[in-house]
Amino acid sequence: MVTIIRFIIVTTLTLATFSASAQNFKGEATYKTKRKVDIKLDSTQVNSEMHQKMLEMFKKQFEKTFILSFNKEESLYKEEEKLGAPQPSNVQMVIVNTDESDILYRNLKEKRYTSKNEVFGKIFLIKDTLPKLEWTFEKETKNIGEYTCFKATMKHMVPIVTGGISINDDKDLKANENKEPQMEETTITAWYTTQIPISNGPARYYGLPGLILEVNDGTETIVCSKVVLNPEGNADIVEPRKGKVVNQADFESIVEKRMQEENERRESNRNDDDGGHRIEIRIGG
Repeated sequence: MVTIIRFIIVTTLTLATFSASAQNFKGEATYKTKRKVDIKLDSTQVNSEMHQKMLEMFKKQFEKTFILSFNKEESLYKEEEKLGAPQPSNVQMVIVNTDESDILYRNLKEKRYTSKNEVFGKIFLIKDTLPKLEWTFEKETKNIGEYTCFKATMKHMVPIVTGGISINDDKDLKANENKEPQMEETTITAWYTTQIPISNGPARYYGLPGLILEVNDGTETIVCSKVVLNPEGNADIVEPRKGKVVNQADFESIVEKRMQEENERRESNRNDDDGGHRIEIRIGG
C-alpha cells in the first residue's frame, strides 16, 4: 500500500512539472524573406546598365531577416536590425506596404493583434481582431532542417504588384497612380511542423497546428533558417504601446489619403525636379 501511494505522488509531481514547463515554453525563429516583382522600364528613358542597377537595388529592398519571438499564446515579429545599403542620391524609392508591420504583436488567446507601422514619419498602432484563416490541409510533407513539415494552402485575393520609373513628366505613370490596384486570386502555401506545437508563424500567417516554417504567396517567400527553443536570456514579449491607435480599415484609408497628398505635392514641384528617378511600389491595401 505504501508503494502504491508513493507511485501516485511521484506521477502527480511529474505531470505538474511538465504542465509548468509547457506554460513557460518559448522560442525564437529566424526568417528570411524574398519577393518577386516585375518592373517594366522604358529603354528610351533608362539604359541597360542603370536598368540592372535599379533592379538589383529593388531586389535588396525585399531581402530581409525577421525574428519571431513566441510562447504558447503570444508572439512578436520584427525585422532584425541592420545597417541598410546607401541609396543613390538621384534615385528615390517609395515602397508602401500596408500588409507589412514594423513590429507585429499577436495574441492568439485573445484573438487580436497590434501592428506598429511608421508612415511618412508618423507612428500608428493598428489594433484589430485576428481574422480566421481558412486553411486547407494537404497530403504532402517535406523536411525543413530537422523538422518534418506538413503542407496547407489557402486562397487569397491580392493586389497585382506593379512598378515604374517617373522621369520628369511621365504622364503614363501619373495616370496609373490614381487607379485602383488590380486584384487576382493566389494560392498561399504554408509548411508547418507539429514538432513545435504552437499555432503561430511569420508575418500575417498563423492558425495551423504547428509553427509555420515556410510560406509562399506567389510573389513573396518566407523561410525559417533557425529555431531556438527556450533560449536563455530571451526578452519578454512586449506589445507595442506608442503611436496613434487605429483599426486596419482606418489605417489603410489614412495611407491612401497621404499617398494622394504626396502625389499632389510632387506634381506641384515637378518643374523643380533635377531629372532624378523615382520608383514607386504599392503592395497591399
